[in-house]
Amino acid sequence: MKLGIGISLIVASVASVLADRADLKLPTISWGYNFSRSAGDLNLPFDFLEWLVSKAGFITAIILFLVGAWLVLSKLTSGPPNPVTIRKIQRFKAIKRGYYSFLILVGLAGLAALDQLIVGKEALAVKFEGEWHFPAFTTKLEKNKDFGITDPAQADLEPNYRELKKVFADKADASVILPLRPYNPTQDTISALAKEIDPAESDYSGLGTRLYSPAQPEAPHLRFTYRKGIRQGDAQGWNKEGDRVYKVKYRDGELVERSQEWEGEGALVDFLSNSKVQEEYDVSYPPSEPKMSHLLGTTSQGDDVIAYLYGGLQVNFQAAIIYIPIVYLIGITVGLLMGYFGGWFDLVVQRIIEILSNIPFLFLVIIITLGVPAQYKDRLGFYLILGILSIFGWMGMTYLMRTSALKEKARDYIAASRVIGAGVPRILFRHLLPNSVAILVTLVPFSISGLVLSLTALDYLGFGLPVQYASWGKLLKDGLSSLSSPLLVTSAFSCLVIMLVLVTFVGEAIREAFDPKKYTYYR
Repeated sequence: MKLGIGISLIVASVASVLADRADLKLPTISWGYNFSRSAGDLNLPFDFLEWLVSKAGFITAIILFLVGAWLVLSKLTSGPPNPVTIRKIQRFKAIKRGYYSFLILVGLAGLAALDQLIVGKEALAVKFEGEWHFPAFTTKLEKNKDFGITDPAQADLEPNYRELKKVFADKADASVILPLRPYNPTQDTISALAKEIDPAESDYSGLGTRLYSPAQPEAPHLRFTYRKGIRQGDAQGWNKEGDRVYKVKYRDGELVERSQEWEGEGALVDFLSNSKVQEEYDVSYPPSEPKMSHLLGTTSQGDDVIAYLYGGLQVNFQAAIIYIPIVYLIGITVGLLMGYFGGWFDLVVQRIIEILSNIPFLFLVIIITLGVPAQYKDRLGFYLILGILSIFGWMGMTYLMRTSALKEKARDYIAASRVIGAGVPRILFRHLLPNSVAILVTLVPFSISGLVLSLTALDYLGFGLPVQYASWGKLLKDGLSSLSSPLLVTSAFSCLVIMLVLVTFVGEAIREAFDPKKYTYYR
C-alpha cells in the first residue's frame, strides 16, 4: 500500500508539471497551477507572497514528488512488515462498520478527485468541422466564433455548451460531450429560471440581482436581499471582471451608517449609477422545485443543487488535504520537543499555547473577514480561513504528544540511542514518533470531522469561504431563508450527517484497533 501511494504521488507530480507545460488542466492534480492562474494577477503587498502564489503549482508538485519518493524509498529499504501493525490492521478490518465506512470515504475522495469529469459547465469534448476541441482540459478560452456562431453580440463570448449541444443535435459532423452533471457548482446561474421582479410592487422576499447584461446572468452587478419588498441585510457589488468591489448593509430599506465598503476604480456613485446596467427591474432566482433537469432543484443563486453538493464535497476534501498535514506537522513537532526537553522550554511553550487558546476564535475570524480587501478575500479566502483554523488546530495534540514523549524518553532504547550518538531529530522522529503513532492515527478522523463542522458553521454564519466555493453551510443558510424549498436544507443536512457519521465510524474503529488494551466496544 505504501509503495502504491508513493508511486501514485510521483506520477501525479510529474503529470501536473507536464500538463502545465502543455497548457492542460487535469482533474485535481492541476489544482495548484489553477490556483496560480486565478490569483496571479493580484497585487500582493510582499514580493515573496507574489512569488509564492505564482509558483504554487510547482511547489505543490515538488512536495508531492518528495513525499512519494520518501514513501517508495522507505518501503524498499525497510524490512518485513511489523507483525503488530499487521494485527492492528486485521482488527480494523474486522470492525465492519468502520472498515466499510473507510471504503466509502475513499470512494467519495476518488469521486471528488474526478473534478470536471463529473461536474462542470465546460464541455469535455467538442467536435466541429472535423476538428476536436477539449475545453474542460485546456487553459485556452474558447469562444462562440470557434464553433460557427457569427452573431457579433455573441461571437466573442464563452460558449454555453449546454445550448451548443442542442444546436449541434441535428448536425452529423458536430457533437458536444458534456460532464456527467453539466453545471458548475457555483457561479453558473441558470438564466431560464430567472424572473424579473419589482420588489416594491410585488411585496417580494428573497434575493434580487442587477445584471450588467440579461444575456450574462453569471456576471452580476449588484445583489440585494429583500424582505416584503424592502431591502434588508447585506448587499454586494461586482465589477465586470467578477471581482467583488462593493459591500453595504441595509436595515428596513435604509443604508446602515458607515457600512459601505468600496474598493473599485473610480467613484462609487458612478458604479451605482452605471448606465449599462439593467435599471428598471431586479432579477430573482427563486429556488426551483425538483424536475428532470434539476433533480434536487436549484439554489436562490440559480445553481444546480446536485452540482453544489458535489462542490461542497470537493471543498471538504481539499481543506482536509491542506489542513491535516499543517496542523499535525506543527503539533507533533512542538509536542515532542516539549516532552523531550522539558524544563524552561516546556514552560514557555505551554504559556504561549495558553495565550493562543484564550483568543476568541470567532472574533478573530470576523475581524479578518471584515478587514481583508474583497479582491484578496475572494481569491485567497479559502486559504485564509484554513490558515486561521490551523493557528488554533495544532494546540490540542501537543499535550498528547508531550505526554507520550515524557513517557517514552525514560525508556532504555532512548538512553541507548543517546549513548551511540543519535541526534535529537533522529531520536524524536525515528524513535519517539513511531511509538506514538497510535495516538496520531486515532486523532486524524476526529480532526477531519472537526474541520468539516468548523467550515460549515463559519459559512452558515457568513464568515466562511468566498462565493465561488460551494459550501454545505451556505446551502443550509440558503435553505433556512427559503423554507418553501425544504430540499435545500434536507440535502445539505443529509450530506453533512452522512459525512460526519462515516468519519466517526472510521475513527472509532481505528481507536479500537490500535488500542493496546483491545477494547471491544462494537463486539
